[in-house]
Amino acid sequence: MTNHRITASTPGRICLFGEHQDYLGLPVIAAAISCRIQLTAGRSSRPLINLNLPDINSREQFSLRSQPLAYARDRDYFRSAVNVLLRNGFRFSNGIDGEVRGTIPINAGTSSSSALLVSWLNILSQLADNPQPLPAMRLAELAYQAEVLEFGEPGGMMDHYSTAVGGVIYLESQPAIRLETYHPPLGTFVLGNSREPKDTIGILGRVKHGMLRLASQLTAQDPAFSLHTTPAEHSSSYKNQLTSDEYVLLQGTLANRDILRRALTMLRSADPASFDNAAFGQLLTDHHRYLRDAQRISTPKIDRMLDAALGAGALGGKINGSGGGGCMFAYAPNKAEQVAEAIERAGGQAYIVSVDTGTTLRAHTPPLREPMY
Repeated sequence: MTNHRITASTPGRICLFGEHQDYLGLPVIAAAISCRIQLTAGRSSRPLINLNLPDINSREQFSLRSQPLAYARDRDYFRSAVNVLLRNGFRFSNGIDGEVRGTIPINAGTSSSSALLVSWLNILSQLADNPQPLPAMRLAELAYQAEVLEFGEPGGMMDHYSTAVGGVIYLESQPAIRLETYHPPLGTFVLGNSREPKDTIGILGRVKHGMLRLASQLTAQDPAFSLHTTPAEHSSSYKNQLTSDEYVLLQGTLANRDILRRALTMLRSADPASFDNAAFGQLLTDHHRYLRDAQRISTPKIDRMLDAALGAGALGGKINGSGGGGCMFAYAPNKAEQVAEAIERAGGQAYIVSVDTGTTLRAHTPPLREPMY
């Protein structure tokens, strides 16, 4: 069998604004970053998936003989991607051999799992018996199905759309998917991995279910209440109906909604000659303050890393992802090296990154045969 190999490369992402908002039906603003995952693969004659994962000293191997595939564990994304494509008319009779490598911090809030799934779906769609190109938006939809819906997990759609589409995106999920893309003159960020393990599912479950329960309670008491339209200053009218923790959570959620709206206004009117980097950075810091105090998803170490970054000249920053550990990032268009050094001194692992393109495919040209004489 001729084995033409292809590589899918997909970025990680940072959530600029709207952290812990998309699963509430509120919009988000995210950016793809220049840490990426590459999956290189080709067809094999045996009906077997065989993937080498050297970055984590592991291997993924399973048969395609019995379809749909039975899951071997929770969050079995390599198999779930195959099953989602099977339900969408793709067929797989040949196997696939490949390798996964990347520079996205794993399980640290930068969407390594979503980037991997988008890359894997991109590869599968090309190596199926009936290959067809899938637009970035469609890859995002399928990745959301394979990662979230297939296993009943509590995440939103931000990760899948930002990694598949790339750039800076504004994403609404209700009442329907609406995506806007931007190319503001942001410059560099510094991603800082705290190397603290995090419980994505536990934190998402606590914060998401707590806020959804709170919204349902308030709507039952006041049908005019809406996370989309109730002004933040009106939250005080509900104070007597809530515990102190619930009231703080409500205030933080509405405040972060409004911070995103201010940032969106900046992005929509972005002029390279007049973009206010300092104001943009301050919005990031304001967002983090509510995530720290209302959603309570930060950690002392991440707060120290952010303080160190700001002290070294960063214009702003926040925790990234579901929280409880993982990564933060600092906005440092002018002093990236100094900010990276400060984050390292505070105990983090620093990556200087910029906004990057979405998922890409590249075919490898087979080598020419040596002439025979």
